[in-house]
Amino acid sequence: MSFQDVLESTETYLKECVAPRAEIIDSDSEALKIALTGLENRSLLALRVPQNWGGADIPPQFYHEYQELTARYSGALCFLQTQHHSATAMLASSDNEMLKTRYLRAIAQKELRLGVGFSHLRRSGNPAVTATPAKDGYLLSGNVPWITGFGLFEKFVVAAVLPDNRAVFGLLPLSNIQQEYGDNKSVMNVVQARIEDGQDAHPTTDLELLSGKIAVSEVMQLIAMNSTNTVTATLDNWLLQESEIISIKPVGWIAENDSKNILNFVPATFGCIRAGLDAIAATVAAKNSPVIAAACQKLEQKLDRLKQHFLQSQHSSKAEQLALRAEAIDLAVRCGHAAVVVSSGAANGTLHPAGRVYREALVYSVSGQTKDVMLSTLDRITNESILDFRF
Repeated sequence: MSFQDVLESTETYLKECVAPRAEIIDSDSEALKIALTGLENRSLLALRVPQNWGGADIPPQFYHEYQELTARYSGALCFLQTQHHSATAMLASSDNEMLKTRYLRAIAQKELRLGVGFSHLRRSGNPAVTATPAKDGYLLSGNVPWITGFGLFEKFVVAAVLPDNRAVFGLLPLSNIQQEYGDNKSVMNVVQARIEDGQDAHPTTDLELLSGKIAVSEVMQLIAMNSTNTVTATLDNWLLQESEIISIKPVGWIAENDSKNILNFVPATFGCIRAGLDAIAATVAAKNSPVIAAACQKLEQKLDRLKQHFLQSQHSSKAEQLALRAEAIDLAVRCGHAAVVVSSGAANGTLHPAGRVYREALVYSVSGQTKDVMLSTLDRITNESILDFRF
């Protein structure tokens, strides 16, 4: 199957099976799980798995189109599969060949889904999750503040900060689980030392001294994409074994990676824009309004212009890429708002597409947000005429 065939198969599935249930999928995690399984059954969750492991290894340009398609028909489904594909790509780039053999093939064979939990590396101050070297790996402790896909993914990629400020990345179970160390004296010594230094909660039994734990929170209540089951996780002396380590990144890796990937969320934002335009077009057909039709056409022209700039932006400056991303965010919010406006009071219904798309635009406003993206977005909001001249 060619990459173009993959996109056509994706669109057919999304139109026939996802679009009619998009509002239910947005609020019901079981409905979202069914939609995700539909992607998986069509091998669409192995798009970033290398071909030698049974995946498609889809080129960036086709993956961008895939992202736009999924976001157009369901923001929740797009957001969830994006987490999985991000984790898959990180795993595929690992030097841990045994890890790749075990997990990449499992993904290609529809046996494993992955989430991510390392956005906390962007936060300043004390590390949210720390890693202490032990004989067979690292002891992880702290709080992972954001993991999407509880009950939908089996494992997630976590990041923890080492004593030298590098970051270790590895795979952990996305579940409430206790880990017994048995006679691992190296681990016991590290745990005891941490307790004596006051770094750990005081255990009340010997069992707590000799075990690690992952405690997952209740599912967060979100105003958009609530079905994605976002949680926090508390790690208490969890042993990340060497066999589960993906990589160790240098100090400042997250900032450098963000700088290289400013435009990563733009294709999905385009999908959100298109979803807003779809909702407006449906209203045009229902109300037979030339005024609404003209507004829809004008917004479509803005999207066409923006997509053309995106195709030419790969070698643009950082400032230009930030401005492009900010304009995409702004247009997504405008199209979602326009869909609400033309739908009138009906848009306030929980099952109306305009309200869903408007909420999704808010998510894309902050997805993968860095300080630079935030400032550029604010610049777009407060100085639109300047940025319009730029493009």
